[in-house]
Amino acid sequence: MNLQNFYFLLFIALVGSTKLLSQESTTRENFIYNIKRTSSLIKIDGIESEGEWNNTQLIDTLYNHNPSDVGISKNGSEIRLAYDDEKLYIFAKHFDEGKRIVQSLQRDSDNSQWGSDSFTIAIDPINKKQSGIIIGVNAGGAELDGNLLIQPSRTTYSDEKDQRWISSTKQYDDYWLTEFAIPLSSLRYDENNLQWGINFIRGDKVENYYYTWTTPFPINFNGIDVNYMGTLQWDAIPKVKNKIAYIKPYTTLSSLKDNEIENKETEYKIDAGVDIKIGITKSFNADITLNPDFSNADVDEEVTNITRFDISLPEQREFFLENADIFSNFGSYTVIPFFSRQIGLDAPIIYGVRASGNLTNNLRLGVMNVQTKKEDEIDAQNNTVVAFNYKVLNRSQLKGLFINRQETSNSEINDYTRNYGGEFTYISKKGNFNNNVKFHSSVTDENSKGYYLGIQGNYMTRTFGSGWTLDKVDKDYQADLGFTPRIFNYNAEIDTTIREGYTLINPWLRYTLYTKNKESKIISHSLRTWNDFYLDEDNEFYERANNIAYDLALKNTSSFSLSGSNREVDLKYPTNFLGEEFDNLPVQNYNFSNGSLSYNSDKRKQLTYRTSATLGGFFNGNITAFSVMGNIRFGYWGNFSISYDYNDITLPENYGDVNLHLLKFKALISFTNKLFFNNTVQYNSQSENFSVFSKLQWRYSSLSDIFLIYNQNNDTNGFDLSNKSIILKITYQFGV
Repeated sequence: MNLQNFYFLLFIALVGSTKLLSQESTTRENFIYNIKRTSSLIKIDGIESEGEWNNTQLIDTLYNHNPSDVGISKNGSEIRLAYDDEKLYIFAKHFDEGKRIVQSLQRDSDNSQWGSDSFTIAIDPINKKQSGIIIGVNAGGAELDGNLLIQPSRTTYSDEKDQRWISSTKQYDDYWLTEFAIPLSSLRYDENNLQWGINFIRGDKVENYYYTWTTPFPINFNGIDVNYMGTLQWDAIPKVKNKIAYIKPYTTLSSLKDNEIENKETEYKIDAGVDIKIGITKSFNADITLNPDFSNADVDEEVTNITRFDISLPEQREFFLENADIFSNFGSYTVIPFFSRQIGLDAPIIYGVRASGNLTNNLRLGVMNVQTKKEDEIDAQNNTVVAFNYKVLNRSQLKGLFINRQETSNSEINDYTRNYGGEFTYISKKGNFNNNVKFHSSVTDENSKGYYLGIQGNYMTRTFGSGWTLDKVDKDYQADLGFTPRIFNYNAEIDTTIREGYTLINPWLRYTLYTKNKESKIISHSLRTWNDFYLDEDNEFYERANNIAYDLALKNTSSFSLSGSNREVDLKYPTNFLGEEFDNLPVQNYNFSNGSLSYNSDKRKQLTYRTSATLGGFFNGNITAFSVMGNIRFGYWGNFSISYDYNDITLPENYGDVNLHLLKFKALISFTNKLFFNNTVQYNSQSENFSVFSKLQWRYSSLSDIFLIYNQNNDTNGFDLSNKSIILKITYQFGV
C-alpha cells in the first residue's frame, strides 16, 4: 500500500468514527440574554447611578471553569446589557473582599488581562461559530480587545486589532465595577440576524479562578470558545449608518545611523503614509496601506538556536494581523504554506491592499496584494494571496489557498512561484474531535513542481487527549512566502544547502487527573508523551524524538514539570551549527538522552520567578542548560524582569565546546492606562548582538497614538555600534 492510499483510508476511518464522538452543544439554547433598548441615558463612568440600568435582565450567577469546572463562583457578579440607536452597553459589578490583583495597566497585555482580576466579553455577532471579537478590562482599567481566532480544537485570539469602544472602571470596598459602550458601527453583523453568540468571563485571581456565564463545558476548552457561548437575543437591531472609511494618516521623523555601511552618514528623514479601512459590508472590509511604517512594532525576542534548522518569529505588523487566521491557518507546525513575515523581509513595502472578513454567513474570504520595492540587488516583488474558509456540515471547514510571488522589476526574467492548496477539517458538534486532510502544490517559472499532503487531528476530553500529525513533503515543494525549514539541509563540508523531502509521523497522548478534594493544594496531575518520527523520501528512517513529561499544577498558580527525551539522528550530511572554528559533525548515527526540570512560582505575587534545567547527551557529547527569570511588580505602574539562558555544549575532540549566553532585561512602566513606556535590553552571545529597544506610547485619542522609539544594536565583540535609530511616529484615525 502506498502512502497516499494509507492517508485516504486513515481519514475515512477517522471521519467514520465521529458519530460516536460528537455531541450537540446546548449552551446557546440554555443561556439566553434578552437585551432591551434602554429607557434612560447611560453614562459610562464606573458608577452605578440610580435608575440607569432599570428594566434590564440581570445575570447574577457565574460558574467555575478553571482550574475546576464544577460548581458556582465563590464571589458573585452582576451583569446587565442594554442598547440604544448607536451603542451596545454592558455593566458588570464584581463582588469580593476588597483584595484584588492588578499586574499592570498596559493595554492589550496577557499579563494585564489574564494575570489580573478582570472581566472579558467574547461576542460572535455573525452567530456561525466562525469568527468574533473579544473585549475586556482588568480591575485597574487596562483595556484589551481583538479578534477571535477559530482553530479546530479551540478558540484563541489576537489582541492586535483595535475596536472603537470606551470603558470606565472603578474600585470600591467590597466590589469593583466596570461599564462599556461599544458603538454598533464598529461591530460587523447581519441586521436580520437577531441572535448573537456571547459569553462573559471573570478572572478572580485572589481565588485563582476563572468564571463563565455558560456551563457546563469542560475545562479543556477556553472560556472564550465560540462553541460554548450563550445567546444574546435582540428584539430589534438598530440600523446604523457606518462610516464609509476610517483613515489613519501617520508621519515619522527619524534619525538613522548604520555603521555596517562604510562611510555612511547619519540619515535624517521625514516620512508619511496612510492606512485606510473601507467597510464593503458590515462583515467584510478592505484595508489599504501606503508607504507603511512598522517601527512601532515590538522588537523581536532574541533566541538561542541549537537546532539544525531555522526557527520562525511571530508576525507583529498590524497590517497583516486582522483576520490573519484566514490566510495563515493552513499546514501544520512543521510546514506553513503562508507566513506573512516573509513579505518585506529583504526590501521595504510600497503598498498593501487587503480585503477580508465574512462575505456570507458561511464564507470567510481573504484577498491580499503587497508590492515591495527594488532594494540593492534584490528585485521588486509582487505578492498575491487568496484564501477562503467555507463552513460545511455543522462546524466543519473547507479551505483553499492560492499564492503568487512574482518578480516585477527585471524585464529580462520571469521569476515566480505559485502555490495552490486545499484542506478539509471535520469538527464534531461538541468540538472535542477534529481531523484535517490537506493537499498543497507548488510550481515555479522553471516548471519545477512539488507537493505537500498531510493529516492532522486530535480527540480531547476533560481528562484525556490524543492527537496525530502525518506530513508528506516533496523535496520540490517550494513555498517562498511560507516556512518549510526541514526541507533545507545544510552540508557543511561543501557549503551547500540540499533540498530533501520527508515524512513526519507525530502521535501524542495526554492524561490529566483533577483533584476532587477542595482543601488540596494540588489542582491537577498530568502525564503526557509526544513523539516525532521522520522518514526520508524513500520512506527510510532518519530521525526520531521520544518524549515523556509529568506536570503538576498547584492551587496557588505555581507549577512543576519533569520531562525526559531520547533522540536518534541518522545524520545524512556533515553538519556544523556551533561555529566555523570547530570540525563538522560526521555522517553517522547519534543516539542521546536528556532530562529537564522546571518550576514556575505563584504568578500572583509581587515577586515571581521561573527556572528550568536540562542535563544529558547532545549528539556525540553533552549539554548542560539552565534558565531563570524573575519579575518584580510595583503597584499597577511597574513591571521589571530579568532573564538568563545558559547553554554549555561539550562535544569530543574538536567538534564543539561552547558556552552560549542570552540575557534579557525588560521594564514596562504604565503611567496610566493610556501612557506606557516599554523597554527591552538583550544580549545574545550566539548572534553576537547587544540591543536596546525603548518605546513610549501615548494613546491620546481613540485609535490614535504618538510613539517615540529608540533602537540600538551593538556587536558584542568590543561593543562597537552596529546601528541605531530614533523615531517619532504620530498617527490619527478619523472616519469619513
